[in-house]
Amino acid sequence: MIENFYQTLDTVFNAALGAVWGPPAFAVTWALAKIVMVLVPLILFVLYFQLIERWVIGWMQVRRGPNRVTFFGIKWLGGVAQPIADALKLLMKEQIVPTGASKLLFLLAPALSVAPAMAVWAVVPFMPGWVVANADAGLLVVLAMTSMGVYGVIIAGWASNSKYAFLGAMRSAAQVVSYEIAMGFALVGGLMAAQTLNLTQMVARQDGAYGLAEWFFIPLFPLFIIHFIAGVAETNRHPFDVAEGESEIVAGPLVEYSGMTWSLFFLAEYANMLLVATISTIMFLGGWLSPFPKAVPILGEPCILWMLAKMFALMLMFVWIRASFPRYRYDQIMRLGWKIFIPITIVWIVVVGVMMLDPVRNWFPFSIWFGK
Repeated sequence: MIENFYQTLDTVFNAALGAVWGPPAFAVTWALAKIVMVLVPLILFVLYFQLIERWVIGWMQVRRGPNRVTFFGIKWLGGVAQPIADALKLLMKEQIVPTGASKLLFLLAPALSVAPAMAVWAVVPFMPGWVVANADAGLLVVLAMTSMGVYGVIIAGWASNSKYAFLGAMRSAAQVVSYEIAMGFALVGGLMAAQTLNLTQMVARQDGAYGLAEWFFIPLFPLFIIHFIAGVAETNRHPFDVAEGESEIVAGPLVEYSGMTWSLFFLAEYANMLLVATISTIMFLGGWLSPFPKAVPILGEPCILWMLAKMFALMLMFVWIRASFPRYRYDQIMRLGWKIFIPITIVWIVVVGVMMLDPVRNWFPFSIWFGK
């Protein structure tokens, strides 16, 4: 029933608009509707996942999370309105631009961070056909758009005219570039296994009668782990948040920002976290496919709920890592990226290449993943 919802909307829009204004009006309006259906839940998730994160960390550290702000004073809704209160507070805060800053670039930097983080969702599928733009080179679009986000951080640090902001921006840029190489190599392994750049077809390559056993995380397990950890580093999340290490460098490239300009950077951060979880789900965890064999009634059927459950589980891993590990030193972070992750990914790409060769690909268990 859920799977037919998108097709039903398509039919309704086509009948209502196509007959009145013609195919061009239908195409434009339906594209705008799909964009809204993706962006609105994304922004709401980003808004409320911060609340979930604070609750979970509070539970893990045996303390209370947000539990005061309610809707209309209803006590059992304690904390539920906290994200709305935070958003209103940021809206009312003064937007301060330092005297010596480059005003245009200072205000442009948050937009350069958040725009790619939002635009990249155009090529992300949630079910077959549930995608704004089903690009054949979808993975390439993801890599191109996400790599642009670092420009916002660099420009923010430079335009602030502050040595602390500039040093934080340089540290962030070096870290992002380092881990983007490891993440790219990890995605190359997934690309080899899927033999396509189309994200929908990547999930289709993991479809079969055996359920979870056909997902790519099994033959590509080291690449899956490296991709996820590199994603934590790419998004400047703890314990890789040295660009914003308050004890070392104040708030890094964001030190001069306030109000909504400051919040846009964190909107981009949480959107990118969700994107890392989504790409990991699509490439390694079977996307919307069920972990149960297809022979199992109901549970064995593909469903968007499986996709959302996997994405949420990976997002909780971000929270668990933040609550459990101390911040690494900068030299430790760079050593991990250059001397450990990159060599492992290169070696495993060679291993994947061997597994895909004839006659190895037809041997069990390699035939489960590469014999299709």
